Amino acid sequence: MTALRFEVTKLNCGGCAGRAERALAGAEGVNTASVNLATKMAQVEGGTTAALRDALQTAGYPAAETRVRLAIQGMSCASCAGRVERALAAVPGVVDARVNLAAEVAEAQILSGSVDPKALARVVTEAGYPAEALNDGEQADAETRQAAEQTRLRRDLILAAALTLPVFLGVMGGHLIPALHGWIMDTLGMTLWWTIQFVLTTAVLIGPGRRFYQIGLPLLAKGAPDMNSLVALGTLAAWGYSTVALLAPGLLPESARVVYFEAAGVIVTLILLGRFLESRAKGRTGAAIKRLVGLRPSTARVARDGEITEIDIADVTPGDTVHVRPGERLPVDGTVLTGRSYVDESMISGEPVPVEKTEGSQVIGGTVNGAGALSFRAEAVGADTMLARIIAMVEQAQGAKLPIQALADKVVRWFVPVVMAVALVTVLAWLAFGPGLTFALVAGVSVLIIACPCAMGLATPTSIMVGTGRAAELGVLFRKGDALQRLDDVRVVAFDKTGTLTEGRPELVRSEGFGMSAEEALRLAASAEAGSEHPIARALERAATGTTAPQDVEAIPGHGLRARVEGRDVLVGNARLMACEGIDAPTYDGIETPVYVVVDGALAGLFGVADRIKPGARVAIDALHAQGLKVAMITGDAQPVADSVARDLAIDHVHAETLPDGKTNAVKDLRARYGAVAFVGDGINDAPALAEADVGLAIGTGTDVAIETGDVVLVSGDVNGVVTASALSRAVMRNIRQNLFWAFGYNVALIPVAAGLLYPIAGLMLSPMLAAGAMSLSSVFVLSNALRLRRFGETPEKAGKTMMQEAHA
Repeated sequence: MTALRFEVTKLNCGGCAGRAERALAGAEGVNTASVNLATKMAQVEGGTTAALRDALQTAGYPAAETRVRLAIQGMSCASCAGRVERALAAVPGVVDARVNLAAEVAEAQILSGSVDPKALARVVTEAGYPAEALNDGEQADAETRQAAEQTRLRRDLILAAALTLPVFLGVMGGHLIPALHGWIMDTLGMTLWWTIQFVLTTAVLIGPGRRFYQIGLPLLAKGAPDMNSLVALGTLAAWGYSTVALLAPGLLPESARVVYFEAAGVIVTLILLGRFLESRAKGRTGAAIKRLVGLRPSTARVARDGEITEIDIADVTPGDTVHVRPGERLPVDGTVLTGRSYVDESMISGEPVPVEKTEGSQVIGGTVNGAGALSFRAEAVGADTMLARIIAMVEQAQGAKLPIQALADKVVRWFVPVVMAVALVTVLAWLAFGPGLTFALVAGVSVLIIACPCAMGLATPTSIMVGTGRAAELGVLFRKGDALQRLDDVRVVAFDKTGTLTEGRPELVRSEGFGMSAEEALRLAASAEAGSEHPIARALERAATGTTAPQDVEAIPGHGLRARVEGRDVLVGNARLMACEGIDAPTYDGIETPVYVVVDGALAGLFGVADRIKPGARVAIDALHAQGLKVAMITGDAQPVADSVARDLAIDHVHAETLPDGKTNAVKDLRARYGAVAFVGDGINDAPALAEADVGLAIGTGTDVAIETGDVVLVSGDVNGVVTASALSRAVMRNIRQNLFWAFGYNVALIPVAAGLLYPIAGLMLSPMLAAGAMSLSSVFVLSNALRLRRFGETPEKAGKTMMQEAHA
């Protein structure tokens, strides 16, 4: 089923996001739909582009659309143009496609963010008509639109503040300084002063404040009010009441002839201030993605026609020979052909130590070359590079909806209508039992303004965005966003052994010589094994020095091999081979695999080969224990080997001699015994267990099958990534709970105060202006709290420096 991701406009609060999401979910053919308020992006599976677009249009939250122009070659008739149009129209995300045969140009209207213009060009090219995207500079991306929105908010805020300030200072100053009030009355008079307030406040509402009425009032008319509707009602109520008091005072009792123009102006100004601060904070939530995107160089130096030419990175094709100078970023993925250097892969893997690259080494686009020059063969370009896949994974995870958000969604769905009802009841109650109309109006407006579903809608997605972005920087990729919450519920972490807790390749760990030195016996054995592909042969070869080519090599299946080395008869094999040859060999009591070496009929050496435990594995398991988690190991190795590794690593529970299909049963057994299970593996045989576990964590250096099955990918292959993922999951979920507690608690506590509940008890009444300020600060608090996750994993000293830098900025 096709998944589509695109931008939705006019989302200002959690209620907006909820309504847009329900509209999408209700469209024909849609399987799942989610809308992220923080990024203003929708993610949908199923349904047609037209159905999705119409559903959002009807709901009042149109999908953002972008025009893409393509230059096309090879069209000769209307039939050609028709084929191009049909090819473009079949692409998910394309709303409409038209071809101008005479100009050889196609225009496609797409849902913004749903499809890359270069991808459209590839579709047309594959249809038989070479194409390229035109006017890329006109494709305003989400970041550009966000910057434009910040500019508009800053402009509107400055204008609103300039118009409101004289009114605010005059009214509030008059309350605080009676002499100022007297001077205004003596010089201007009440009618002229009220008229000035009317003119300035009306300008605020018509100018900077019109955004609230353009969105809120039509939605109110449709019976689907949002946060803009509340602001529109509140400010219009204050402005309308004041206008009647100024222009038609006879309609009001004499005691109720007062104006609240300053309240309407200050409310608009404060809410614009809050939205401006929100917009700035939202820009920072996607900082990790921006940094990842910024890693991609725009050009590459490629060997073409015998010369090294600098070309656009989009023109690099698989098979090209790419040259990288010292200090440059690698443009694409590939394999080193010549050169030697150390490459900084920290932004991909999270590992700070540069990695040595020589002939045959794999290199990753976006990483930074060290002091040596390299040439490599391009193998993955464009969307196929690891960096592009990481960005796609992070974007997909950031658009996820966690189960914990379900409660907030239910509340937000009914929140605005309930607030309006509470405001109406408040006005009627104070009219019936309170001091009068003016008091009832102030209470009603305060209720409308104090309500803030924005904070509820932002509570979860902002934390997910910042958390998954920070995880990517640390080498942990959440392929599925909901794994964040599931990982927080995990009670036991189960590891595969080979390639996960261990290096995944045998190494020589024990040497013993008989009648000659162990080094000489090893050299002869490694020479004899030079032609073998067995992993044990490779282990001996890596440990030996001065090997020579063998002669007359004879493999002995299941036992070992025989060969002539430097004129000597060399026999290398296991205990069964020694028994068959009648060699009196000592019994091996270690847990390693024994390798016996016989030279000219006499036992010459005994070697132990084992898969070494990865550095840091014990530290990682100790850290998981410190988090209160149980640790298990599931392996196909023999029980003695598994038990030895478990003792070394302080593992709580061992499942040994387990076949691949038995690993899923082992996961089920652990779940029944301890609770939710996370499984960590790297091989094809781990895929069933990764899928069965509540959360599957795939080692990034493992097989593609394991990575595709896992919910989380540990890019560097370091098992400490499991600790990072678990700790980050807990930090994100704690952050979300804090945000939700604040968002719910804020409204539960302040709506009754705004309604005047404390007035009969303590004589306290919340003014609409204070309500507007508190409402704006609520969303800013949630965003600021989520941004703290950007410092996850930093030392206190570095975190402090980061905070100082951000404060200075």
